[in-house]
Amino acid sequence: MEDERIIELLWQRSELAIRELERKYGRLCRRVARGVLTDAQDAEECVSDALLAVWNSVPPARPDSLMAYLCRTVRNQALKKYRYNRAEKRDSCAALPLEELAAGLGGSDTTAEEVDARLLGQAINVWLHGLTPERRRIFVLRYWYSASVDEIARVTACSQSKVKSALFRMRGELRAYLEKEGFPL
Repeated sequence: MEDERIIELLWQRSELAIRELERKYGRLCRRVARGVLTDAQDAEECVSDALLAVWNSVPPARPDSLMAYLCRTVRNQALKKYRYNRAEKRDSCAALPLEELAAGLGGSDTTAEEVDARLLGQAINVWLHGLTPERRRIFVLRYWYSASVDEIARVTACSQSKVKSALFRMRGELRAYLEKEGFPL
């Protein structure tokens, strides 16, 4: 079913919309959630919560890209669950890509509270658009989809050492760019 039709079903409050979202994007949503969370049950819960959140937000929202809207919602749910699991050391497993990126940018968990997340997101998007398609793909695979270096190497037909090197350089470039733009790191 086409996205426009699913959005229309959401506007009509038809339960078929949820079934169609799950059928069309369920696998992708689970992949996004599992990229952040190590526990399959937590990931599944986040996907369910995201489907409910989309149900509750459309209407009034009418997303331009249903897939991007849903993936962002799943990712936000997964990050919320990740933070909950980490609070008071509930979960000793860490999401390596997120911590790797945070370490590369410096700062702490309170950095996100100090910086307006929208402005930071916009600045990162501007920086991403300045990358070559290959480098942008490597970055997004690692830090959005939480793909392993091995997975990225397979998908991009690059060596693991090239992927690691590119990620290292991009973290440094992003840090320098954000500092130049006035973001406290």
